[in-house]
Amino acid sequence: MSPTLDLGFISIHWYSILIFIGILIGGWLVLKESRKFGFTEDFMVNLLFLAIIIGIIGARLYFVLFHLDYYLENPLEIFMLWKGGLAIHGGILTALIFLLIYLHKKNVNILLILDFMVLGLIIAQAIGRWGNFFNGEAHGPEVTLAYLQSLHLPEFIINGMNIGGAYYFPTFLFESLWCLIGFMMLLIVRNYKKLKIGTLTGIYLFWYSVGRFGIEALRTDSLMFFDLKIAQIMSVLMAIAGLILIIVSLKKSKLYHMEMSK
Repeated sequence: MSPTLDLGFISIHWYSILIFIGILIGGWLVLKESRKFGFTEDFMVNLLFLAIIIGIIGARLYFVLFHLDYYLENPLEIFMLWKGGLAIHGGILTALIFLLIYLHKKNVNILLILDFMVLGLIIAQAIGRWGNFFNGEAHGPEVTLAYLQSLHLPEFIINGMNIGGAYYFPTFLFESLWCLIGFMMLLIVRNYKKLKIGTLTGIYLFWYSVGRFGIEALRTDSLMFFDLKIAQIMSVLMAIAGLILIIVSLKKSKLYHMEMSK
């Protein structure tokens, strides 16, 4: 599986293309949802632009910090994002810190903003994971061809999981599907008339984190903190935060649909 799309006069990495498509679709969805609450397009475009840029920088720095020895010897590769190496937890953390500061200054309800931003985020994650497929990364342990065929996977995925002459478990695929299911679930819950502000964000944090914890157990290229997989630590913390947010929002928050502009 080639990591690049060859257009003759230029070659573009599929990783970059899929990240861009994910951002484009996710951003469009956030803008569409924000109009229901009376937010202006200028405000949301500026917010999304800054959050995405800061999130990408944070995701890269997070990854680099856990491979610091390598990047100190190869500093120019820090900027080669098309080769992969964006850690979603780093992106979420830095973007969240930015949103907390920015929206507090604008006196905007951050949980309301996050509730429709997670819709765009999770579908962007589902799309972006396919970039890992083309880069031949974020996969699980070595398996047999017969095992992959037993999963009834499309032939192109099986062929793509042949990396260096060995077949590997496609963890990227199952995380992408997990995010897609989560996206559809959030769309359904969003239409519930008694939905409270903050609940969608809590569901996202819990759903994604539970799936990521299990998927991370299979990955062979995890970021490590001593003998622990850092993504699993973050998943546990985010899942707990999600549960707390769901409970608190159900008890204390305003109705989500009551905030929509008339």
